[in-house]
Amino acid sequence: MRRTAAAVALTALLLAGCSDADSPTAGPSTVPSSSVPLPTTQSPTPTPTQTSTPTPTPTPTSCIDQKLQALTLREQAAQLIMTGISANGMTSSQRPVVQKQKPGGILLLGNGGSLSHTRTEMAATTTAATVKGIRPLIAADQEGGQIQRLKGSGFDRMPSANVQGAWSSSKLTAEAAGWGDQLKQAGVNVDLGPVADVVPSSQKSQNAPIGSLDREYGDTPEEVGPPVQAFVKGMQQAGVMTSVKHFPGLGRVRGNTDFSSGVVDNVTVRGDADLQPFADGLKAGADMVMISTATYSKIDPDNRAVFSRTVIQGMVRGDLDWNGVVITDDVGAAAEVASVPAGQRATRFVAAGGDVVINAKTGLTATMVNALVAKAEQDKTFAAQLTSSVKRVLTLKESHGLVSCG
Repeated sequence: MRRTAAAVALTALLLAGCSDADSPTAGPSTVPSSSVPLPTTQSPTPTPTQTSTPTPTPTPTSCIDQKLQALTLREQAAQLIMTGISANGMTSSQRPVVQKQKPGGILLLGNGGSLSHTRTEMAATTTAATVKGIRPLIAADQEGGQIQRLKGSGFDRMPSANVQGAWSSSKLTAEAAGWGDQLKQAGVNVDLGPVADVVPSSQKSQNAPIGSLDREYGDTPEEVGPPVQAFVKGMQQAGVMTSVKHFPGLGRVRGNTDFSSGVVDNVTVRGDADLQPFADGLKAGADMVMISTATYSKIDPDNRAVFSRTVIQGMVRGDLDWNGVVITDDVGAAAEVASVPAGQRATRFVAAGGDVVINAKTGLTATMVNALVAKAEQDKTFAAQLTSSVKRVLTLKESHGLVSCG
């Protein structure tokens, strides 16, 4: 009964958590018919000899619309792939992939060098990936503790989320703003955090992806929500984008989807109380929601979350009222999806309502782009979904100065 009551309360919270005003894709309100001016008897009536030639009014075209029209289908598809490269910069095998495929995002893997070195390498990477005035998202897992990609000279060593979660919100926001500023200086514009997963204290040691690595802010949604918000706000102050992860939560599984397959959560339900920190993070201004590759038997037993319309369209787009960018956890090198053909990992995610596909295996980039193009050419419904996804990505990029128009 406690879970049911909490679920009911959460559903109300989730539905109220993100208003249309918070949504980056909220549409214009309908103009009431009474606002249309009516003709009066004082208006002069033209004589039969007069001709009235209305002056055409050009339809304003937004920057995003201009870019969508300028991009080829292949270039649009590439905007939905975030390709992994070395955190030290593109290797000799990675550089030609980035230069040719022009992926819309870059993921830094391994451990990077100094801030100065990273800045130089990210400038070169940005140049290689830029297409028609659209620069890439450049992302790192910069959480703290054992999960910090960039920790060379110029980068502060960040404590684990366990430690951060014990700080006051004001302190965490201030610290996160400093960490974010270092990322920004280094040419990194996305921090793939914070972790919004709730790990019950009784399961911490058995929870391989989060608990055993001290990646959780607390063991109840009430403990996790405030630091998630504080971290998001600090990064936002620094001009760095964030992604709450790993929806709908990895706190109740055992295996790590990066290294294990068949990872299943048999507990979490739709409207679960433990989902509240995700809503909290979005309310604080997070830019993306990352979807887990695990399967949730009480939500959609037939599909991993990244391929589930119930999870993405139903819960993220519906329950959370999130119309912004939705991103995968890694589906390039992760063991959990190894049995799924690489191209299908991209097409199934976009078909389910997602946007950005993280691919840690650089060599699969062309395969994923090709699959997206082929499906869009064969399926008009999918083509429309792909265009919508690209528009969400470009809208996010434009809001952070990554799109040049003119």
